[in-house]
Amino acid sequence: MNTHSIDADIKVKWAEGQSAYSPGTPEELLLIAIDLLVRDRGSEAARSFIDQVFERYALHAAISIEPGER
Repeated sequence: MNTHSIDADIKVKWAEGQSAYSPGTPEELLLIAIDLLVRDRGSEAARSFIDQVFERYALHAAISIEPGER
């Protein structure tokens, strides 16, 4: 598994104010992205979007399995 480092400053403006994030890892970035998606679209729409993303990766994983590995 590769290790990634992220150097980002994310600023989000809300009607109630603003938020700032500085993720350092892909996991932290994902948590921020999911939080923003849920706040913006709601939990069901966010879950549907995330499911679509996982479906794309599931398709790639299924295609990459060699016939002898099944």
